Amino acid sequence: MRVLVLEDDPELGAEVVRGLRSVGYAVDLAATVADAELRAAVNTYDCLVLDRILPDGDGLGLVRELRAAGGRVPILMLTALDSLPDRVAGFADGADDYLVKPFEFAELSARVGALCRRSVQPRPAILRSGDVELDLPRRRVRRGGVLITLGAKEFAVLELLMSRAGQVVSRTELLEHCWDEFADPSSNIVDAVIAQVRRKLGPPVMINTVRGAGYLVDVAT
Repeated sequence: MRVLVLEDDPELGAEVVRGLRSVGYAVDLAATVADAELRAAVNTYDCLVLDRILPDGDGLGLVRELRAAGGRVPILMLTALDSLPDRVAGFADGADDYLVKPFEFAELSARVGALCRRSVQPRPAILRSGDVELDLPRRRVRRGGVLITLGAKEFAVLELLMSRAGQVVSRTELLEHCWDEFADPSSNIVDAVIAQVRRKLGPPVMINTVRGAGYLVDVAT
């Protein structure tokens, strides 16, 4: 899942990005409305986390612009504006959720997760392929009933592949959904993470390489 954070406070922005990345999200950070507008135009995001009072305007202006253009990406307003009229205005202009600063990261992570799940086609909370079970809310993986520890990026890659079981997922798609804009498309980072996931899951191999196309989790696995 890929998230765009709009926050002009360098310290808070870095903290939010670091926290979301630690639980598996690919995160891009913008410090101005104009920067966020450009990133939203050229990238596909599963959720936007937007501050309101920015150096060049109000984050709600971006919400109105995206909604007017037909954009349906889920949006969370993360702001110190905590009055009832402010919250009502946020929802009226198209925001899906509203969280007031200061906040606990656990709540932010839970809200972002809920919104990201809205951005994809409805699917069960637990994904299964053969004897592999992926529990999305608890972020746990089991194979044959045995708990397997995956890193945040490994979990994100396996989640995307299992959610698209029976379909080939290209390296480009994996990069776009599981890494941020700083990922080098010419590197072997995707292949390296896939190799780590395969090793941790053990035999039989459930992630198949489709030469020249990408990776595939066979529905019959």
